Amino acid sequence: MALKTLADPVEGLGATTNQLQWSISSYTLIFAVMLFTGGVLGDRYGHRRLLLIGTALFAASSLWAGVSTSPAELITARGAMGVGSALIMPATLSLISAVFDARERAMAIAIRSGSSGLAIAAGPLVGGALLERFWWGSVFLVNLPLAAVTVAGAWLLLPAARNSSRTKLDPLGVLLSTTGLLAVVYGLIEGGHRNEWTSLGVLGPVLGGLVVLVVFVLVELRVSSPSLDVRLFRNAPFTGATVSVMLTYFSLSGAMFYTAFYLQGVREQTPFEAGLNLLPVAVGVLTGAPLSAGLVRRFGLGPVVSLAMLAAAGTFLAYVGIDADTPMPWFWLLLGVQGAAMGAAMAPTTEAVMAVLPADRTGAGSAVNNSMRQIGGVLGVAVLGPLLTSVYRSDIAPSLAGLPGPAAEAAGGSAEAARQVAAELGRPQLVADAADSFVHAMHVASVLGAAVAALGAVVVLAAFRGRRTR
Repeated sequence: MALKTLADPVEGLGATTNQLQWSISSYTLIFAVMLFTGGVLGDRYGHRRLLLIGTALFAASSLWAGVSTSPAELITARGAMGVGSALIMPATLSLISAVFDARERAMAIAIRSGSSGLAIAAGPLVGGALLERFWWGSVFLVNLPLAAVTVAGAWLLLPAARNSSRTKLDPLGVLLSTTGLLAVVYGLIEGGHRNEWTSLGVLGPVLGGLVVLVVFVLVELRVSSPSLDVRLFRNAPFTGATVSVMLTYFSLSGAMFYTAFYLQGVREQTPFEAGLNLLPVAVGVLTGAPLSAGLVRRFGLGPVVSLAMLAAAGTFLAYVGIDADTPMPWFWLLLGVQGAAMGAAMAPTTEAVMAVLPADRTGAGSAVNNSMRQIGGVLGVAVLGPLLTSVYRSDIAPSLAGLPGPAAEAAGGSAEAARQVAAELGRPQLVADAADSFVHAMHVASVLGAAVAALGAVVVLAAFRGRRTR
């Protein structure tokens, strides 16, 4: 929401396009890489302690980001925020597993998943409202009161005891997993930034990281107290659930990416208006996630989650029928069904992962679940974002003939930039052409997103075939 302001040299920091991309990606990179380490440290030193430390770090780095005076400082602060989040997220699932017994845990995890859906819509809504009234730093400072409430609640209500059997640290395993994930995720982000997947700067980190992760697996098979028991992946439900989580977030993150540009760039909505129009996603997730617990008890995880993911795939495919003039009620209905389907898919798969973990490894196991989710999100934006841009540029090219070089280059970047160029040069037809080109690009990206969600349904059905959830 704040990227446009941050690019302004007067109202923002005068950030370049690459700096804006890394202001987002530095958080994603560090968060995804440090999740596993955060889970292992929680298993060792206690999850409530890590939750409190992580929340304090997140608050401090949010304050730093809000008062940054240069793009480099903002990028660094965002990376520090990622470290805090990586300590927080594994602890939440582990503490739920500790507080609730098997009978109540599924509903508790469903409520947690529902809160994620609320955040998807609340973030743009609150961010848009703040930017209309305050300076760009307010989108970070709003985290401070939320962190204060979290620390107070955790201190008063959450159990402080660690596991009765104190787990040993596996420093080599932590080092290898962190290094491998860092290289892979960095390569994926760079590929998305460059829209170039065959260069040495992209393939080198990805392939090198994969080699390090293979070494990590071999080491974990040999040590007496591994940070992650990789033998868990022999368990079909565990593997199927983690892979489906990744595929789910691939599709969801990609859809949220092009939906935001559709609302602001094609429908010409303000950030606040776009946030309001994303609320049906939150309502859907808040409805679908708790509902899924009862459905799984009755029909089993495989049928419920596979049908939910097929329904989600159908909603992604339905974007093909959306154009620049589609009535908003139809768009709201589509988002609501999409949110309900995703909520019904994510909550049971998360519970399936946690159900097979030993009590002293819930942090590391939940970190695997969160890492797969983040990698899926990175891939969703990294793959669907460049696809969207490529198709848009190809479609809009004929309409840019005759424009000055800099104007043509700017208009070829996005529908919003094309609208600004059209206003400056008095070319109203360019606005309609840019909207049509973006809509076509969104259709192409949505087909790929639908295919990935459908693949997730197949994975779940195969992993849980013939299994009834107790």
